[in-house]
Amino acid sequence: MRRSSIFWGIVLVLAASLLLLRNFGIINDFFGYFWVFALMLVGIWLIIGALTRSPKGTGEKVTVSLEGASSARLKLDHGAGRLNLHAGAAPGNLLDGECTPGSIIKTVTEGDQLKVKIKTVPDFWMWVPGESRDWNLALAKDIPLILDIDSGASTSTFDLRDLKVTELDLDTGASTTDITLPSNAGQTRVKVDSGAATVRIRIPEGVAAQIRIESGMASINVDSRFPKVGNNLYLSPEYASASNRADITIETGMASVEIK
Repeated sequence: MRRSSIFWGIVLVLAASLLLLRNFGIINDFFGYFWVFALMLVGIWLIIGALTRSPKGTGEKVTVSLEGASSARLKLDHGAGRLNLHAGAAPGNLLDGECTPGSIIKTVTEGDQLKVKIKTVPDFWMWVPGESRDWNLALAKDIPLILDIDSGASTSTFDLRDLKVTELDLDTGASTTDITLPSNAGQTRVKVDSGAATVRIRIPEGVAAQIRIESGMASINVDSRFPKVGNNLYLSPEYASASNRADITIETGMASVEIK
């Protein structure tokens, strides 16, 4: 039986017991007693979970075939934990890897494009301190890719150097994210929307960039390869004529942004 089912079963038994006591006139304030006992139960549940959690497994193996598609759009709903993306999927596959504790995968083919959505399996137990969603995914390096990623309190590493990523859209919260952009993808559009985060972007040599940064209370460090040409704009001198270039937009709050 799943541990989350045990927890909610205990909650229901507690609620039923308090209702019975109220019907017999033993207690009057049902909600007052319920929330006190519920908070105590959650605290005990978290302590037991931290003390008795079994060793972490190897995760669930995941593989998605390209099914003959010549391009792909990958949507990742990750949440808290660690997310690693890199090149290296087996021939004929869009991705290979592991997801802990598990994932739900949906695919659909539209024309020559494969659309894939991966999200975590809902589980109350994931909110126990120390548990996290750890994904390690190798992606196909020979086809154009669009990546759409939602993450929460996470530590993420996106090594896209050998991939043909044409678009990267990242929405993240309190996180640390390291991104290495493609070295030979032609035009790559990058949009990052972050909260209290640390964002590091590495742009390979030979790739020109146009960088826009809209920030609140942020620490911003941009390499001298990309001179500042406006209040929020940085631009490679050779951007207009470059065969490989990145158009980067960052919208952030209290963050640390480093681009080099």
